[in-house]
Amino acid sequence: MDEEKLAATAEAPQPATPEEDDRDEREEEVFEHPDYAHELEEIIRSGLSDEELKEKLADYHYNDIADVLEVLTSDERKKLYRLLGPEEVSEIFAYLDDASGFIEELSPETAAHIVQEMDADDAVDVLEDLDQEQQDAIIARMDEESQADVRLIQSYSEDEIGSKMTTNYIVIQRGLTVKQAMRALVDQASENDNLSTLYVLDGETFYGAITLQDLIIAREGTDLESLITTSYPYVYDHEDVAECIEKLKDYSEDSIPVVDSDMKLLGIITSQDLVEVVDEEMGEDYAKLAGLTDEEEINEPLKQSIRKRLPWLITLMGLGLVVSLVTSSFTGVMEALAIAVVFQSMIFDMSGNSGTQSLAVTIRILTDEELDGKTRLRMILKEVRVGFTNGLILGTLSFIAVGLFIYFFNRGSLPDGLRTGPLFASFGCSACIGLAMVIAMTLSSFNGTVIPMIFKKIGIDPAVASGPMITTLSDLIAVVTYYTLAGILLGIILPAV
Repeated sequence: MDEEKLAATAEAPQPATPEEDDRDEREEEVFEHPDYAHELEEIIRSGLSDEELKEKLADYHYNDIADVLEVLTSDERKKLYRLLGPEEVSEIFAYLDDASGFIEELSPETAAHIVQEMDADDAVDVLEDLDQEQQDAIIARMDEESQADVRLIQSYSEDEIGSKMTTNYIVIQRGLTVKQAMRALVDQASENDNLSTLYVLDGETFYGAITLQDLIIAREGTDLESLITTSYPYVYDHEDVAECIEKLKDYSEDSIPVVDSDMKLLGIITSQDLVEVVDEEMGEDYAKLAGLTDEEEINEPLKQSIRKRLPWLITLMGLGLVVSLVTSSFTGVMEALAIAVVFQSMIFDMSGNSGTQSLAVTIRILTDEELDGKTRLRMILKEVRVGFTNGLILGTLSFIAVGLFIYFFNRGSLPDGLRTGPLFASFGCSACIGLAMVIAMTLSSFNGTVIPMIFKKIGIDPAVASGPMITTLSDLIAVVTYYTLAGILLGIILPAV
């Protein structure tokens, strides 16, 4: 009887422990974030006095205020601009992806006051969304210093690191005392808020940098020279953006100075600028991998989207035509061994997938590192081994599965007049598929690795070796490999081919 009670107790569901209850509650918990945009919309339309409204808005981030601009009416936005003033509105506009619609609501004088309060790089981004006439009207009404900063950044092409810099930084002269350096910092802090690093000049030449922390904790009698890092990293204004990215990432500094060929300090690249640059570069690379000439925006005109996509589509159509012409030369094999056509798409897909995987790995490594000849060879051999091994595994599985399928379910698709029996012919077909898969995946992995390396060597962006391009070349490899093997198979299983 006791044994029966014990067994029943063991089988009965046990009550959950407090720890298990807490864990279940945590798993079911949904983390909700406040809807700041909705809150701001209600606050702005609440009818508060200007003073109360301004006080409420001070509790929100500029990015959240930027998000709510679209749902406000033009009159509500203008009231908001008037209330906050040009300096704060400039901070809000810096977070907009496209400020052109909002700028067009303003008079050139008001727009100029707002734009000149922005960091020069943000001002350039806003102005680029406007047509040339609007840009000129706004720039003409800005103060001379702001005009000079904007013109400087606009003078660089998009591929040059100078186009990404800001002129918002603190500079002090070599030879000052700690007290004098602190006074120079205080004088400039109201206009420039990138304070973590102070840049030191020797006349007009970049000399080094001092961290704000070192300057603050230095005693008054400390020699300022002992605080200066004279071997501080920098980049030249005309250097290529893509080549600078890794250098900037490696140093992990809050900002890096940008100098000209005479070592004159022109601006700095901040960590925020770096994040934006990396995002832009990744967007461009993804676009190229998708076979586009440039990254697309959701609201861009139809003609512009077509112009970005069409060049690669024409190129890929030409490559596709080559694949079709090569395929047409194997029509005799297709007619004699119709079952081969059924499985060709599997060979093509796996060949393309293998090539695209190697392409993605190679482009990622080429973007991050400069490879010497020995490292490149090692990488090629590794990708070929990976392609071969994966092909061998998948080819073996295909050999078994396809052979059994043909023999038991599709034997009637085999050609008449077999020299060999149906079992040999069935597994002969599957052996052809398996072997073609091994060869095609191996060669496609080789192509996916070597082609971007060649492009990089001759000065072409390796991302141009796009996924569609590699896939089309992989199809060509698969066609030749598969139908050549199928032709050899026909000679074995038929009395005469």
